[in-house]
Amino acid sequence: MALAKTPSSLILNLVTTVLIVILTGSVILHPRQAFEAALTGLQAWWQIVVPALLPFFVLSQLLLGLGIIHFLGVLLEPIMRPLFNIPGAAGLVVIMGYASGAPLSASLTAQLKNQGVLTAAEGERLICFTNNASPLFMLGAVAVGMLQKPEIGPIIAAAHYGANLFLGLIFRFYRRSDAASSKETLAWRFWLRRAWEVFLRGQQQKSPPLGHLLGEAIRHSFQALLTIGGFIIVFSVFIRMIQLWGWTNNLSLILKPLLRLLNLDPQVAPALVAGCLEMTIGTKLASELPLPLTTRLATISFILGWAGLSIHAQVASMISSTNLRLWPFILARFFHAVLASQLVLFFYGPAEPVIKLLERPFSPPPSSWPTLWVYYISFGLWNFFIFTFLAFLSLGVWSLIIRRR
Repeated sequence: MALAKTPSSLILNLVTTVLIVILTGSVILHPRQAFEAALTGLQAWWQIVVPALLPFFVLSQLLLGLGIIHFLGVLLEPIMRPLFNIPGAAGLVVIMGYASGAPLSASLTAQLKNQGVLTAAEGERLICFTNNASPLFMLGAVAVGMLQKPEIGPIIAAAHYGANLFLGLIFRFYRRSDAASSKETLAWRFWLRRAWEVFLRGQQQKSPPLGHLLGEAIRHSFQALLTIGGFIIVFSVFIRMIQLWGWTNNLSLILKPLLRLLNLDPQVAPALVAGCLEMTIGTKLASELPLPLTTRLATISFILGWAGLSIHAQVASMISSTNLRLWPFILARFFHAVLASQLVLFFYGPAEPVIKLLERPFSPPPSSWPTLWVYYISFGLWNFFIFTFLAFLSLGVWSLIIRRR
C-alpha cells in the first residue's frame, strides 16, 4: 500500500506542476526564443561540458573497474578519516571532484554508496564538499573568456576550493554519532604494504577484460553526460522564459536582504538571479556588469559556490538511486557561496599589486569546436595530473608528520 503524501509534499508537487504547465505554455507561445535558448544550452554542453568531463568520467570508471578504489581505500584512510571523517576510498572522489568539477563526484559517491563502501552519513558528507566548479571553467571560461584577466583565475580558484575544503572540515561533525564504515587500525609503517596486498588480491580475482571495461566506462560516461546535457538545455530554456515573463525584477527584490548581508551593489541582482538558476549564464552576466572588479569577483564567486539549480538537479539525479538526502548538499552550497564571495575579496587585496604586474595581452582559446575539444581535454588532463600529484605530495608530508610523532 502506498504511503499518503504529507501536506508539504503535496504543496511542492502542486507548485511544480503549475510551473511546468506555465513553462510548457510559454514554449508554445515563444517557439523561436525557446529554440534559441535550447541551441545555446546544446552548444555549451557539446563544446565545453563534454570535452571537459568525458576524460574524467571514463578514467574514474576504469579506476573503479580495475580495483584501484580498494588500494586508495587503505592508503588514504590516515588522511580522509581524521580530516573529513570519510573512508580512504572516498579519496578518489575528492581528487576527481576537485580536478574535474560537478557533478562527477556525485556520480562516484552514488556508486560507492551502492557498493557498500560508504554509509549514508559519509556519502552526504562527501557530496557537500567535493562538488566544485570545474578548474577549467574558473581559469579558462571565467578568468580568460569573461573577465579578460587570466591573472585573476588563481584567486577565484583559491577562494572556491578553500571555502569548500573548509566546509569539508566542518561537515566532518555532521551525523558524527552514526556508525562509520570499516576502519583500518594498522600502524603507519604497515599502511603501504596493506594497501598493496589489497590491490594484489583484487587483481587476482576474476575481472572483465580491459576492452570490456573500457566499453562499459564509455557507455556509462555518455549516459551520464546525456543526462547533464538535458539539464543544461532545459534550464537554459527556463531562464529565457523567466526573462520573457518579467520575473527577474521580482526575484531581485527577494535577494535584496542577501545583497545587504554580503555588502554587494543592488545592480548585481539580475546576474545573481540568473546564477541561482544556471551557473554559466549568471557568471557571464556578472562579468559584464558596469561595476568595480571586486564587486564582480564577489558576485561570480557567490554564483560559483551556489552552483545553480541546474547543478543541484543534476546531483539529485545522480544520487536518486541511493538513500542520500539532498538538503545537506543544498545547505553546504549556500554556505560555500557566502564564504567564497568573502574569501575572494580577502585574497584579492594582498594579490592586487602582483596582478597589476602580471596584466598583459593574451590570446583567448580557439573558437572552433574541434580545436576547443583538444584544448579543453588537454587542459583537463593536465589539471587531473596536477591535482593527483598534489594529493600524493600531501600524503608524503602527512606520513613524515606521523613518523615524527
